[in-house]
Amino acid sequence: MTDNAKLSIGDKSLEYPVLKGTVGPEVVDIRKFYGQSGRFTYDPGFTSTASCESKITYIDGDQGVLLHRGYPIEQLSEESSFMEVAYLLLHGELPNPDQHDDFVRTITRHTMVHEQLAMFYRGFRRDAHPMAIMCGVVGALSAFYHDSTDIDDPAQRMIASHRLIAKMPTIAAMAYKYAVGQPFLHPDNSLSYTGNFLRMTFGVPAEPYEVNPVVEKALDRIFILHADHEQNASTSTVRLAGSSGANPFACIAAGIACLWGPAHGGANEAALNMLREIGRPERIPEYIARAKDKNDPFRLMGFGHRVYKNYDPRATVMQKTVREVLGALGVDDPVFEVALRLEELALSDDYFAEKKLFPNVDFYSGIILSAIGFPTTMFTVLFALARTVGWVAQWNEMIEDPEQKIGRPRQLYTGATARDYIPLDKR
Repeated sequence: MTDNAKLSIGDKSLEYPVLKGTVGPEVVDIRKFYGQSGRFTYDPGFTSTASCESKITYIDGDQGVLLHRGYPIEQLSEESSFMEVAYLLLHGELPNPDQHDDFVRTITRHTMVHEQLAMFYRGFRRDAHPMAIMCGVVGALSAFYHDSTDIDDPAQRMIASHRLIAKMPTIAAMAYKYAVGQPFLHPDNSLSYTGNFLRMTFGVPAEPYEVNPVVEKALDRIFILHADHEQNASTSTVRLAGSSGANPFACIAAGIACLWGPAHGGANEAALNMLREIGRPERIPEYIARAKDKNDPFRLMGFGHRVYKNYDPRATVMQKTVREVLGALGVDDPVFEVALRLEELALSDDYFAEKKLFPNVDFYSGIILSAIGFPTTMFTVLFALARTVGWVAQWNEMIEDPEQKIGRPRQLYTGATARDYIPLDKR
């Protein structure tokens, strides 16, 4: 028997079915609400609205849980690889050995980009932000790969999905190389997905590049931790763009543009800059006091999360990974000591506990990326590279959803009512 939610408006009583998922909050199906009541619901930011049905990612922010297709992120980041997680997100199940090898082979064979794209890069200024380049280049892919833009053809959708996942590291590495004035490197099919990206980013034609296995594992883990995160702003942007029937390359470019916002993809850069500003552990109490001061605009970046009201499960993995990377590279980074001490003091402070301000994934990821050698302008690019897998999986799910329709949010209009036009000479 289906439960119903009852709503009374004036003398009218309305009932709406309550839908239950496999886990998580139940939802009230209000699709007929406007037709029955002549009213809209009001939910700025859609924070209390389920915009779709999905089987991909589940988050319980109160308990600090993140599941991809049911698998805990802690297990995937420790025991899996980014390619395996990509297959899982796309297809719903972990691959067997043959499926895994075939998927890796397919992605590897799609890593090269059209040679004319190199000319496209040269149209940008050398000091262009890499995310600006990513928006333009990824959107331009639809001009080069016409054979995979028919969204009604499942085969073309899968080809486009493979191309986007495969080419994103190449496009990202080229954005970095263009900024530093070094020649582009073609992919090396003998390397892993992540090892190949490291070589294309930091290698040069003049000498061989050896992939550091600790760095490779750390970056692969970062990619896993950022692969998907339910219906966040950029994923919702991809779905909204896709709901109009736009081609997949345009949809992912839209997601990149949304991710570029400092409130979304730029948080790890902000956290690293904050730690550098603090500088040394003895200055931490001063900054904690500033964070508590309502009249001080300073905020502790990397603490708290829009969804997680508990410890971000990804942060635990990141803390361990920081130690591994700094140890392998021989980096003595005072910023890490500041981070550890800041975390310790904040977690023992009642103020932060009451407000549920726990470290999130961005608190540590910036330290790791900086130690590897990435400039802060590349941090969000790496986020986009990893999140492309989630965007593609969510886009495919949306296209195949029979309930899918073009997105059309409504509004609470507070502007002028109808009025007559006044000629210019009489105003």
